[in-house]
Amino acid sequence: MDETVTTWFAQEVSGCHLADERLKKRLGDLLGRIGGAVGETIPRACQDWAHTKGAYRFFSNDRVNEADIMVGHFAATRERMAATEDLAFILHDTTEFTFKREDQSAIGLTKSVNSGRDKAGRIRSHAVCGILMHSSLVLTREGLPLGLAAVKFWTREKFKGTAALKRKINPTRVPIEQKESVRWLDNLRQSTELLGDPSRCVHIGDRESDIYELFCVAQEMGTHFLIRTCVDRLAGDGGHTIATEMKEVKVAGLHRIEIRNGQGEPDEVILELKYRKLTVLPPIGKQKRYPPLILTVIHAEEKGSPKNREKIKWKLITDLAVRSRRDAIEKLQWYALRWKIEVFHKILKSGCKAEDAKLRTAQRLANLIAIFCLISWRIFWLTMANRTAPAEPPRCALTKLEISLLDHIVKDREPCSQKTLSHYLVKIARLGGYLARASDPPPGNTVMWRGMTRLTDITLGAVTMANICG
Repeated sequence: MDETVTTWFAQEVSGCHLADERLKKRLGDLLGRIGGAVGETIPRACQDWAHTKGAYRFFSNDRVNEADIMVGHFAATRERMAATEDLAFILHDTTEFTFKREDQSAIGLTKSVNSGRDKAGRIRSHAVCGILMHSSLVLTREGLPLGLAAVKFWTREKFKGTAALKRKINPTRVPIEQKESVRWLDNLRQSTELLGDPSRCVHIGDRESDIYELFCVAQEMGTHFLIRTCVDRLAGDGGHTIATEMKEVKVAGLHRIEIRNGQGEPDEVILELKYRKLTVLPPIGKQKRYPPLILTVIHAEEKGSPKNREKIKWKLITDLAVRSRRDAIEKLQWYALRWKIEVFHKILKSGCKAEDAKLRTAQRLANLIAIFCLISWRIFWLTMANRTAPAEPPRCALTKLEISLLDHIVKDREPCSQKTLSHYLVKIARLGGYLARASDPPPGNTVMWRGMTRLTDITLGAVTMANICG
């Protein structure tokens, strides 16, 4: 593809160190083609047999892995964070990709699913094959995704036997290195080292990340964490737990939020806030290996008993200072950013349709999903840039040719003296079906990836015609 079409792709792969320069060129070409046909199959994105065969060879090449594909993007993420001065929020989460295969051995099993009962009433189950991905997405305070800082792929085969080991001994005594949960520690280390400014990083995770070893690693590295807690650990002198101590804490204030119930209707909720700084102890079986930590626990519980839905109870644990009601509310708002990594994973699965891929092995699928990660980040970045930095110049996201084509194809509805980034991103969304009515919310990820796909086709057509006509 022409260089004018692949500007942002070139930036994301410029720091890659593949074994062969031709592989790096192929990676840039694949990013351009797949990014211009989001959700399509590899043959349809590549258009002809020569490029399709080249794509399959790239994904199956023993000298290519997901780390090689992502390293250039990681470097670009570091540069984007360095250009900011505020805190960076690193959102960590795991998602699972499942695939339908007759031969499951080439990919590996993730779980066994209940398939109902047979005619004799016996419970049936079938194995699901697939791979798991643990990703770490860097966000600004406003919610703009700067990029990924760490990605880890694995299959359950690597940790085979861990479940049986837990049945024999207390799970808290199993070394973290033998558990799948070690991925949380690995990604925290990698992302913190990559970004190079630990004190500016706040690592955010859900209840699955409530791991004492993670707290210790964060302290060793001089970085911060904000975790939704689910473990009632020993506290103080070890004679009581966190829950016991938090019961004694008086309500420090109220916080009003708006949510939507199960029917999608808006509902106003009043939360009672509690917080306390306390000494948290490691599990009994690991007290010789890990030290006690001084942490702050925040509880936000809904006042009253709601109808037709579960009562809101949020419990957070952090090493950050919480000295007032305002500080507690701020930490709740920071934790609320966590859902954005769910949006990123949704783009991967619904937009890029990662689970529709037909590649045969786990390694080939990981290579393909790594490319999807870059494309999904780009779509998410464009969507959020329209909301968080609308007044930026359009050249920070689009090429000169793309801007010119958008001006020609998507006409302005009203005279506009200052054409900002938001102005052109809305035009891209209109290509994807966004109506841009006065009452419409800002365009979402779906219309953005549809619009970008159309813009890529239009740009390619313009470049081709220029080459033909001269």
